[in-house]
Order: sequence, then C-alpha cells, then structure tokens
Amino acid sequence: MSDKTESDDITQTLENENSKTKQAEHTTENGVQPENNDDIEFVEFEDHIDEYADQSSQHPEDNATEDANEEFILEHGELITDEDIDLSEVEDAVKKATKGFSNLIKVNTSKPNHLFLLPVKERPFFPGQTLPLLLNKDLWKKTIERVIDDKQRYIGIIFVDNDEHNKAKPEEFAKTGTLIRIHDPKVKEDYIQLVAEGVCRFQISEWISTEEPYHASVFYPKDIKEGSETELKAYGLAIMNAFKELLPLNPLYSEELKYFLNRYSVSDSAQLADFAASMTSASNDKLQGILDTLNLVERLEKVQTLFKHEIEVTKLQFNIRERVEENITEQQRDFFLRQQLKEIQKELGMVKDDRDADADLFLDRIEKLSLTEEAEQKADEELNKITTLDPQSAEYGVSRNWLDWLTQLPWGQHSKDILDLKRAQKILDKGHDGLDDVKDRILEFLAVGALKGEVSGSIICLVGPPGVGKTSIGRSIADTLGRKFYRFSVGGMRDEAEIKGHRRTYIGAMPGKFIQALKDCGTSNPVIMLDEIDKIGSSYQGDPASALLEVLDPEQNHEFMDHYMDVRFDLSKAVFICTANTLDTIPGPLLDRMEVIRLSGYITEEKMQIAKHHLWPALLEEAGMNKKQVQITLPAIRHVIDGYAREAGVRNLKKQLAKIVRKLAIRFVREDINQKNIHVQDLEEMLGQPRFTPEKTNLQTGTVTGLAWTSMGGATLTIEASRVHTHNRGFKLSGQLGEVMQESAGIAYSYISSNLEKYKADPEFFDKAFVHLHVPDGATPKDGPSAGVTMATALLSLARNEPIKTPLAMTGELSLTGLVLPVGGIREKVIAAKRIGIKTLILPDENRKDFNELPDYLKEGMEIHFAKHFDEVAKLTFNVRTKSKALKDYLDRQVTNIGDANLNQ
Repeated sequence: MSDKTESDDITQTLENENSKTKQAEHTTENGVQPENNDDIEFVEFEDHIDEYADQSSQHPEDNATEDANEEFILEHGELITDEDIDLSEVEDAVKKATKGFSNLIKVNTSKPNHLFLLPVKERPFFPGQTLPLLLNKDLWKKTIERVIDDKQRYIGIIFVDNDEHNKAKPEEFAKTGTLIRIHDPKVKEDYIQLVAEGVCRFQISEWISTEEPYHASVFYPKDIKEGSETELKAYGLAIMNAFKELLPLNPLYSEELKYFLNRYSVSDSAQLADFAASMTSASNDKLQGILDTLNLVERLEKVQTLFKHEIEVTKLQFNIRERVEENITEQQRDFFLRQQLKEIQKELGMVKDDRDADADLFLDRIEKLSLTEEAEQKADEELNKITTLDPQSAEYGVSRNWLDWLTQLPWGQHSKDILDLKRAQKILDKGHDGLDDVKDRILEFLAVGALKGEVSGSIICLVGPPGVGKTSIGRSIADTLGRKFYRFSVGGMRDEAEIKGHRRTYIGAMPGKFIQALKDCGTSNPVIMLDEIDKIGSSYQGDPASALLEVLDPEQNHEFMDHYMDVRFDLSKAVFICTANTLDTIPGPLLDRMEVIRLSGYITEEKMQIAKHHLWPALLEEAGMNKKQVQITLPAIRHVIDGYAREAGVRNLKKQLAKIVRKLAIRFVREDINQKNIHVQDLEEMLGQPRFTPEKTNLQTGTVTGLAWTSMGGATLTIEASRVHTHNRGFKLSGQLGEVMQESAGIAYSYISSNLEKYKADPEFFDKAFVHLHVPDGATPKDGPSAGVTMATALLSLARNEPIKTPLAMTGELSLTGLVLPVGGIREKVIAAKRIGIKTLILPDENRKDFNELPDYLKEGMEIHFAKHFDEVAKLTFNVRTKSKALKDYLDRQVTNIGDANLNQ
C-alpha cells in the first residue's frame, strides 16, 4: 500500500471519528446521557489473559473456586515468562474466563499506593503510550525482582535529568511520572525485556527508599477541566488537523495514529494531548512540562505550540529530502545513460574500455622515452598486470599510478646548457649588487663546464646570514645555465620518505621530492635547491640527512633508487644547491660532499646600491607608483640602513622601505600629496625613532671592543672589566657566556696575573682584587673561541689603570703562553667593524691569508695589525715600555712603607 493510500485511509478514519463526535453531541442534546463509568476502565481482555492463565496453571485443582479467585487474579496477577505457560491450560483458561463475557469486560482498576520507580534519562513516558523496554539487568534486576515478589503488575516510570540515572537523588526526580502496566516480562542473560503500557500520571508523596530499588508512596492527580467541552473538542480537532498536515510529510505518523484510533476516541482530549506530545521531537524539558501540566486547556495549548514547531521542522526535512532524492535521481539517470552510451560505442568500435585505453596511453608514452633496461622490464610487468586486473580493484589503481609516474619522468631528456660567460656575468650583475667573490666562484664553475662541453652534477652549499640573497643566487645560476629551477625546503623535515619516497604498499604512497622535481621540470638535469639544509631534523620515522647522502654523492646518485619507483634513475646531471645559515648543525658526512661558498653579508655601501637598484623600484611597482611620484634621497637610504636595518642581510631593509611606501600610499589616496621626495628628516615620522644609535668606541679603563661572528653576520662586543673591592682575591663572569668563552676568560685571567711585571702593571693588583668581567648584553647567549685576546686586554687595562691608547677592535684566541691563535669569520668581523666606523683592527697573524682574500672594497681604508703573541697586542694598545700609573702608585707605596719602617726602627 502506498503512502498516499494510507494517508487517505487515516483521513477517512479521522472524518468518521469527527462524525461520531457530532452524533454523540446530538444525543446529549436530546437528553440521553451516557452511562457514567468513571471508576471503570474498559480494556481488551487479551491484555489480561496471561494473568488468568498464570493463576489457573498454578492452581489447577481449585476449579471449584475459579469464579471467586478470578477477581483476585485480574487484580494481583503474577509476572510470568513464556516458558512457564502450558498452551493447553491457557486455552482452557481462556474459555472459562471468556464464558459469559464479551470482548470488553470490566475489571477492578484500583491503583497501588506504593510504587517501585524506574528513573529514565532519555525522554519522559506518557500515559497511553505502549512501548517495549530493554533494561540493563545489572542495574535494574533488584527493582524487577521486588516488583515480582510484591506481586505487582505496575511500576512507575519517571524522568531524571542525570546521566547516571541509576544513582539519581530524590531532588533530581521530575515532579510527575507515569504509572506503567507491565506486559510480557522476560528475563534474559544480559537484559530484561518487557512491554510498558502507560496508564495515568502519578506524583510522589513520600519516599520509602531513596536508593535502587527506588520505592515511594504516590498519589494520582486528576486532570483539571476548566474549559467547556466545546473548547476541549476544538483543541482536539485542531490537533487532529495538524496530524492530517503531517501525514503526507512523514508516513511514520500514520502507523502511530492508527494505533491510537483503535484504542481511543478523538474526543478524549486528555489522551489525545498525551499521545500528540509523545509523537513530537521536542526537548525533554518541554515534554516534562506537558506531563506536569494538569490543567487540560493549558496542556492542549502547549501541545499545539509543539506541533506547530514540529510541522515546520518536518516540512524543512521533507524539502531537504526531496532535493536530495531529486539530485540522486538525476545522477542515476546520467550514470545509466553514460553506461548505455559507453556500451553502444564499444559495440560500434568507437571507444575502448578503461584497461585498453590506459594500456595504450602508457605504451605511447614509453615509445617516446629512453627507458633503461630495468625500467622497461618493470614497465612491461605492470602493463600486463593492468590488462588483466579489474579497473575497480585497488591493485589496479596502484599499478596505474606507478606507470603514470614512470612515464612522466624525463628518461634521457636533457636541456642544453648555455655556457656563455659574458651572458652569465650580465645576469649575475643584474640580479645582485656586490658579492663579487661569489660571482667569481660561479663564473669559475661555468668556465670549467664550458671547457668540458657540459656542466656535470655539482653540489654547492651557500652559507650566510638571512637575507643576503642565497635563494636568489641559486635561481640566477639556473638562469645562467638555461636550466629549469626547482626549490623545496628541507627545514624541519623529519621523515626520510620525503627524500626517498614511500613504499608502494602504503595507502597514499608517493615518490620523494627529487622524483617530483624531475617530473615537474621535465628534464633530468635541472637545478634543484635544498633550502635551509642546516635545519633538517630527525625522528623515529627516519633521518632525512642520512637519506641525502646518496642523493648528494656524485659517486652514488647516478643510480639513485626511490622507494616508490623501485627503479634506478640518474641524478648525476642535476646541479644541487643547498642553503644554510650556519655549518655547525650540518652532519659532517653530508657537509663533506658539498662545496661551500660563503655569503658574509653586506656593508652599508652595498646595501645602498641594492636598495637603489632593486628594492625601491620593486616596491614602487608593487604599490602602483612610479619614480616621478616618489623619490628617496641617498642620505635617507643610508639613515634607514644605519638606524633601522643594521642586519647583515637586506630583508629588514626591504620591510622598512615597504613601510615608507605604505605611508605614502595613504597620502596619495587621500589626495594630500601628488609628489613626494623623501629626506632624512621625514623618516622619524614614518618609521618612528631609530632602533640603532651610532656606536662609539669606549676608551674607559677596563673596556675593549671585540669582534664576534654569529649566524646573523658579524657583530661587535664591548668587554668590560672592573675591580669590585680589595678584601679578597676573586674573579666573576657574567653575560650568559658559554663554556668555551668561560675557558677563554680563565686563560686570560691566568696569563695577565702571571705577567703583570712584564707589562709594567701593579704586580700585586690581582692578589687582593675581586675582579668582575662582563660581556654585554646579558640577555644574549654567547660562545666561541675568539674573545681571549680581547678579555686579556681588558684585564691588563684594569691592572695598568689606564685605557687603550687608540680606538680599535680586535679578535683572536689566547693560549697560556701568550700565543695569539687564529679564528674564523674574518670577513664578517671586518664588515661589522666597518659598519660602526672602526678602521683599526688587530687580527691573529695566521688569519693574514683570510684577510688578503677579501675584496678590495672591504680592505679599503682599514688599518690592520697582525699579532703572533700577546706582547704585540700590548704594544699596540698600551705604552708598555713606560711605567703605568698603577705601577707608579705601587712603587710609591713601597717607598712610603720602607720609610715608615725606618722611622719605626
């Protein structure tokens, strides 16, 4: 039967019930009153057969007293299971019990004054509802056993707002519950099954047991009928009309409504309200509110409100379901038509099936490639596999993806190198100002390739501070060679599968980054850049740095095997360029395979040229401006560099210039200005106060300027030494110094203490002095073997009680015998000194070769002194041939002490 037919039947039934109601009203108006049966409930006899059968089966010998016990059985029948009933005895009991009765009989409906309670948390139970219940045997076994022991046929179901409803407290129980008549209880192994029939409302008057099994004295409130019969019937008809509106939208309501009409009349407003409320999807609070409402008119009004909301929600669900079904129907139609079209085309020979089409596609690709013997053999195996497998199988997809990757790799395909040095020089000069030594090294690399006829695979590592142009230089190398460029970052990479691919057995497996690079570039000799190689990580998933050893080794990478592809591919023609800020964190075996080129940062003059030729024009173009509208003077650029962007690179300089452009853009949009020339005095308004102030060499006693290398470039450090008191000898360090610098400070202290007389200082200075050595600033950790000479000079200045004679800076390590040991980072340290205007430097003699390799523009204007021993450092900083002020004071004290001793004698 269709939903429409069922709906029509229900509608006809509702109309019949309405006509019956009108006839009843007419009979009442004519003076005929119906029989008053307020104390009698008419129920179908079959609901009580099991009670009588149970009694008769337990006492078959008392047939003579059956009539006397019949009332007791019907009122106090025991709970039984199906296994306890003998069918023949039940049939006899049915015949005797129905003798002289019609289908409906009158029974004693007295309700118990004490009830065992069953708290529920899902939703309230209403009178008139009949539902099967499954109870947790472990939780409610005691309650059901007590009901059976007390020979009750009733139990109270009441709502509690508590997830642990078996542990609910009395105050958590709802005000009103529902008296339940139990039918057909069955005790299973894990649960208890019964059918619950809602009878009427009850309320708790007194608690007998506040724990499971819950037991209480109850009373049964009656409905309050304040409105007239006509008003109640109007409410009932309104609810029935709402049902009519819901039936076409949700066929599930029809079965429930049929069940209700078979048991009750639509004129029974109380039962109709409870039934309608139980059918809604309202919240538990609203349903319990209806159960608590005794005023029948108020209850019907609340049900009307709930039903109005239910109709709106059901209409919305119906519309959504219709749209979904419509889309599904269209998709199914398209699918069937496409399948039919495909079959027709196959019959006509116009198209092939998926397997043949894929196989032909891959065969066409393979014919155009120069596969190795190994790759060709495996490709044939996979092609045979996909021609036999079902296209819908998972293995078919794996094989097809593998063939797709294999046939898209550039087997035997190379791009022709452009080995024109003049062209390369122009490209490098156009893209970069300064860095002449780096450009020369790249041109040397290209010159070797020009003589050989090709550039073989090389591994170059560009090391330098952030923002000095490492990535852009790598791109320029690709442009000079005329090769494809592919860049990916390995910083933070922890899975070696990113390098060598996943095994094909894994879901979502893919080749590694190098195979992906070759596929994207389309040639087997691209320029591949591995950015941030000093920040590569490792984890339980593998060590990517170790996986790179095969890739970056010219002796191995001509047979590189990716885990996913499982065939060897030649990477020896590719050029690999790695970038790093420092070499300290790169594993030794990996660093050994690279050719290191250092980029040491820019001096102010280089930054000015970069800003003028590259940064400023690019920023104006991005902002939609031109050089005629906005111009910036060279002094303004220098002020931005010195006051706001003193770092080794130009990344922060670009940010500051971009900030100026944004400030000007606002003025142009507001039409405050049409043209602007930016001068030094305009910068504070746009960028705020300068972050850096001009550094000056401190010529105080115990203070010396040192040079340091960091991953951000070169830096200057002012080392300070001071005598705290003369009560006892001591030495204190501060400034977050690392272990190496602490050892350097100890060596400097020991050397100066043992050579005070040699350097014309107070020979007893350190015997009683507590000395404090500090390296600003204290918030920055520092370490490295290059500050020993500077610390010793500061301590000697303190012991001689005089500052150094000329402004200068120095670097170098010191031994206990006074030797000045070589250090690294000479280029960065020279740049740092030039940046703050220091032109006199003291360097270790063994670093003379490093200084000589610097470009002329860095050496220009610098006065460099090379020292082999600390004696040479002392001569450059102090007049060690003459007595120091401290020594003179010491000698004066000795003369005074001798004179005082002679007088005492």
